[in-house]
Order: sequence, then structure tokens, then C-alpha cells
Amino acid sequence: MSRESASLAPISPFEKRLEELTQYLGIESGNTELTFTGVTLDSRAAKAGDIFFALPGGKVHGAHFAHDAIALGAVAIITDPLGAQLIKERVPILILDDPRAWVGDISSWFYQNPFDAVDAVGITGTNGKTTTAALIDEIWRLDGRITGFIGTIGIAIDGEDFAARFTTPEGTDLQAIVATMRERHVRNLVMEVSSHALALRRVAGSRFSVVGFTNLTQDHLDFHGDMESYFQAKARLFTSEYAQSAIVNIDDPYGQRLFDDAQIPTKSLSRSNKKADWYYQGFVPALAGSGYEVAIRGPGGILIEGHLPLLGLHNLDNALLAIALTVESGVDPVAISYYMRTLSAPVGRLEPVVVGQKFLALIDYAHTPDAVSRALATARSITEGRVIAVLGCGGDRDKTKRPLMGEALRRGADIAIFTSDNPRSEDPLQILIEMVGDTQSDNDQVEPDRRSAIALAVLEASPGDCVIVLGKGHERGQEIKGVKYPFDDRIELARAIEELA
Repeated sequence: MSRESASLAPISPFEKRLEELTQYLGIESGNTELTFTGVTLDSRAAKAGDIFFALPGGKVHGAHFAHDAIALGAVAIITDPLGAQLIKERVPILILDDPRAWVGDISSWFYQNPFDAVDAVGITGTNGKTTTAALIDEIWRLDGRITGFIGTIGIAIDGEDFAARFTTPEGTDLQAIVATMRERHVRNLVMEVSSHALALRRVAGSRFSVVGFTNLTQDHLDFHGDMESYFQAKARLFTSEYAQSAIVNIDDPYGQRLFDDAQIPTKSLSRSNKKADWYYQGFVPALAGSGYEVAIRGPGGILIEGHLPLLGLHNLDNALLAIALTVESGVDPVAISYYMRTLSAPVGRLEPVVVGQKFLALIDYAHTPDAVSRALATARSITEGRVIAVLGCGGDRDKTKRPLMGEALRRGADIAIFTSDNPRSEDPLQILIEMVGDTQSDNDQVEPDRRSAIALAVLEASPGDCVIVLGKGHERGQEIKGVKYPFDDRIELARAIEELA
């Protein structure tokens, strides 16, 4: 069971004078002899001695919560001019035109630049970030290294797991987490870097030895507005502000753009383009759907051969990027040939559920049109019978991808079962209407209750078929009207199989 990441504050005390901070920011402030011992964005989590960032929000200004932070012991506030007008308490207030842009830098400065003490690898892209990052962490640990991991499935420090709220934590939390890793002698950190984190500068103050790019397909347009803005947010990682070097997948057109416009030393990667710096000299499916036999070529004549026990062509791309990045971090390619045979995908990524049934059962985190298509193509490639797929779309997220996901489900499955994901504040029936569209095929089934939809898929299955439940993967809850109820696709799928048996 993962512990909460809130317990990841470093043990070593940190203390700065307000005067040092004002000098760092280049602004004036009274009471410069005041000391502070922490930084926070969350008024509910403020501790005695903290500085509270009161940031403008989409609906409510953080200054409205300054009183709560001060009541818990916050000694100063950083905010914008509007926030300064809203705060009535008599504490030092540092006014910045865009305080959000400074959160990461101030937090890094406060924790004495923790990224400088670790060899950090950053991964971005729409799909494949988690798998690539998890494979990197696995290779490092097989190589005997003390590692840190930050991503969608959680946070890990030398094998100890913690829960995470975001793919990339807020700037105050991120710098505290990496300071804790430094304290625990982590030397290699791999981290997923989301487009939200880049656009909102959560990763400001962070520096990576090398960064990697997987692909870019439609997602998060509710936040970014269009694909070009989405790409530009990702592209920020591939600059000298954040990274020393990069490796990008040029099979993806946006990856080719990154490579062509590179501002930092960048290597190319391709599944089959032998002009790339990293590529597959060859790959063939292994027996019994157990992965691939591969030969990988890298710069300087590197050859890595062996068995790769991962399913799906998209995981060939993820594994190639992970291997290239670990070689960049100093792992011997000969050792990787040996380690490769034991690699596994992270939880919730084409994860089998086996309870004695005579059909294949999988769960996967696919929650974009491209990821749904890839997951179903993989299921098809290892299934003798029919593919029976269950999928929903999340509420309060990019609505434009819902019909695209519904169409990907229809194209890839013999039986397409439309259901709920995390409806959040939205009406689940309205989400389903947007997913299903105006036309319903004979193979479409609609069941709003996710538990019942999974049971329906199992009921349809015959020996040799594949039941695949998409969208939630590793998640342990379902959010409905502001309440997160316990829900785990793995448990529900296993339960449905056992009850049918």
C-alpha cells in the first residue's frame, strides 16, 4: 500500500531569512530579519514557519485562503497585486506580477537546488511516459542503483512507494520530494513531465541530464486549446532551461519537429529508420505471445540483442527509448542485453488478470484515441478469438476526444461496450451520448455502470477470446459528483470472472 506523498518532506531542517528571499527576487520588503522554514501552495497543509503562495485561480483567488494558512502558522505570503489587496492580516506580503511562474524557482532555491544532486531523466509525450519511465527505473535497479521515480502511478524512493495527486507534482512538493531523495542518497531520478506542469511552470527550477519524447496525439485540449499549443508546452522541456540533452522519437511527426528544431544536443530514435541514432535492426514476435526477439542498434556500433517480454508495437517504442536513455545514464549495453529479458510493463498497462479463465483478460490505462487504438491492436495480435472491450471517457476533461475514442473502440473491438470512467461533475449519460455518437452498430453495447459493464464483457467471452478493460488502469477509485469511491478494474474484472465461474 502506497503512503501519502505528503510524508515526503525532508528530515533535515531548512531555514532562510526573508531578506535572502527578497534579494533573490530583486524586490523590496519590510521585516527582513524574519525567518521561514517551509513553502506551500496548500493553505490546509501550512505549517508553522511556512511562506504561503496565494495564487490566482480559475475560480477563486488563493488570497481568500491566506487567513487559514496564517492560522496554521504561515509567517509570510507571496501573491500578486490583486491578492495583496484581498489579504487583511498583518504579515509580510511579497508582491510579484506572476507569482505562479516563480513557485518552482523559489522552491528550488529554498531546498538548495536538489536537482543538482541527482542524475535526472525527464520523459514527456502523450502516451508511453509511464511505461518508459518505469522501464528506466527497473533497468537502473537491476544495475544496482538507488533510484527515484515520479509519475502517474506514484512516487518511489529506493523501492518505497508513495501516492501522488498529479503526474508531475506542484513546484513546492516536487522540490521537497527531490530534496528528500537527495537525503536518501538517490543518484538516479526518472520523472514524467506533463504538459500541464510545463505550461504552469511546476518544473521551474528543475534540471535534467537528458529528456525523452515519446509521441504527441490528441489529449488535454480542454486545457491547451489546440494541438499546436499542446506541442509548444511539451517543447519547453527540450530547451537549455530544463535539459542538457535529449532523445526523441522521430517516427512521430511532432518528434521530427523537435529533432529538426533542437536547441540542445539531441539524438533521434526510430522503430525502423536506420538513419536514426537508435533503431531496431530487427524484431520478431516471440513464441506464445511472450513479447519479441530484438536487435537494437545505437551510436558507436552499440548492439543490444535478446528477448523483450513486452506486448505491443507501441511498447517496442517505449522500450527503445528507455534503453537509449539508460545507456545515456551510463548503464553498460552488454548488461542491458541481460536485464532486458526480465523487464515488465508497469501496473495497469496491458496487465493480465488471471483467475483460471479460458480467455485472455487485460486492463490498460488507454485514455486517448491513439492509446485505445494501440491497446486494441495489441489485443487483436495475441487473440485467436474475439476482442471484447470496455471503455469510458472521463468527465471535466477534453470533450473533443470522446467521439474519437468511441470510434477507436468500435474499430478495434468485435464487441464494443461503452460505459463510465470518472464522470466527475458531469452527467455520465451525457458523456456516453458524446462517445457513442449518432450511429450505433450492431456490436455496440451501452452500460453506464462500470461494474456491470465489466460483468457484461465477461459474460460475452468464450474460450480464446480477449476481454480488455480500458481507461483507468492502475487507478483505485472512481470519481462521481466530487466523491471518489473505491474502484479497481483489476479487482472488478477478477471478481466478474470468478462469479461467472
